[in-house]
Amino acid sequence: MTKTAHRRPAEAIAVRPVKAPPPAGDRRRRRLAEQLRAHAFLIGGLLCFALFSWYPAIRAIVIAFQKYTPGSGAEWVGTANFTRVWHDPEFTAAWRNTLTFTLLALLLGFAVPFVLALVLNELRHAKAFFRVVVYLPVMIPPVVSALLWKWFYDPGAGLANEALRFLHLPTSNWSNGADTALVSLVIVATWANLGGTVLIYLAALQSIPGELYEAAELDGASLLQRVRHVTIPQTRFVILMLMLLQIIATMQVFTEPFVITGGGPENATVTVLYLIYKYAFLYNDFGGACALSVMLLILLGAFSAVYLRLTRSGEEGA
Repeated sequence: MTKTAHRRPAEAIAVRPVKAPPPAGDRRRRRLAEQLRAHAFLIGGLLCFALFSWYPAIRAIVIAFQKYTPGSGAEWVGTANFTRVWHDPEFTAAWRNTLTFTLLALLLGFAVPFVLALVLNELRHAKAFFRVVVYLPVMIPPVVSALLWKWFYDPGAGLANEALRFLHLPTSNWSNGADTALVSLVIVATWANLGGTVLIYLAALQSIPGELYEAAELDGASLLQRVRHVTIPQTRFVILMLMLLQIIATMQVFTEPFVITGGGPENATVTVLYLIYKYAFLYNDFGGACALSVMLLILLGAFSAVYLRLTRSGEEGA
């Protein structure tokens, strides 16, 4: 039995008109308009960078060779600013404190976030809650965070010494002691910045294929062996980049010594950036401040270049 096809009348069939392609001139004008809009956004971003980043940096390099005071003319003095800053007694203390702070911050701020990321990665429940808890300090403004810790470290009514008294343990001067002030600031900086680092490590850990851990477990590898032979090699690039960024950031520490200790006691927490602030806004010596800024720029630039070169050579050798 055959089926008859139901055909619609010819006059009922709607024929869609075929649109003619736009003229070549219209296409060119449309493409040109899109390119102009894209370049306008790009030029806007470049102008912002030029005005707020590149121009101040170039201007600071020029002022480093001048005797300059805002509101008065600049006088070219050559390298006199560098010589004066170099022989300043605070110069040695600032660099010593900055390098010590960087080393201590690497020991704490590099290991603690990695361990926390490993713990969070192994959790089976309440992962989102603990991620928020870990990231919460990053959401607090740095000055507010420093003020909270300043109260926490207060030798009299501070929460740190109150907790030690409750546990019948000896109290400490914390940020008011010359021997403990720098370590106290390292703890503050580590607490305030570990949230972002933990999340970056956590993202890197979750990108590791699970088959690698399963193969390691079948081979009888322990937890530490899995971390050493699977986790660290798979996250090597992230670890190296975060280490570089952390060194650059800790070499420019300013908020904690400025708010909590004011560079004291006995210049125990004077850092390079805090000394730059003192030259510019306390001594009104902008030439010396810019000279010290150029020294820090050269050191960080040279370190970054050598570090990247060594890590790249190591990857090629591997």
